[in-house]
Amino acid sequence: MTDQAPAPEPEIPGQTTGDFHGKPTSASRTALSHIMTHNDTNLLGTVHGGVIMKLVDDAAGAVAGRHSGGPAVTASMDEMAFLEPVRVGDLVHVKAQVNWTGRTSMEVGVRVLAERWNESTPPTQVGSAYLVFTAVDADGKPRPVPPVIPETERDKRRYQEAQIRRTHRLARRRAIMELREQRVAEGHRD
Repeated sequence: MTDQAPAPEPEIPGQTTGDFHGKPTSASRTALSHIMTHNDTNLLGTVHGGVIMKLVDDAAGAVAGRHSGGPAVTASMDEMAFLEPVRVGDLVHVKAQVNWTGRTSMEVGVRVLAERWNESTPPTQVGSAYLVFTAVDADGKPRPVPPVIPETERDKRRYQEAQIRRTHRLARRRAIMELREQRVAEGHRD
């Protein structure tokens, strides 16, 4: 058995990687809808943030699985923003799409909208989040994913912004690891 170097990440969206051809953003984009009930509320009488986060993770997981053609697991959630409260009776729409892909990981962007049950107004954005998923094989090991092909100017902007978020995630991880190593070298045991 020979070791093979991982395929380089594509510099241009849509470029082929290994045996993969890219998939357009629209191929895995999805929306889930859910009516909020009293079972979803917190002590303040609004929908619990954890309920919204689960809907976000469900939609993002569906998108990641579709894009990668198999199982994918949540690796991280960035920037979950709650913009307005959600109330009992609201019809919540969670819209998700792959913004960026690496060799085995994908960033999924999610928008959360709510339609007020007692108003005839357009849906209001009530939240947003960015999640990173890793595609896994039957043994739970990372597996390659096809590159995403941005189709619109908005998709291209999201792709570029996702690259910035990835750079920040990696820099933050490096800085934390360096600090921990420094503290261990100084004799701290925390």
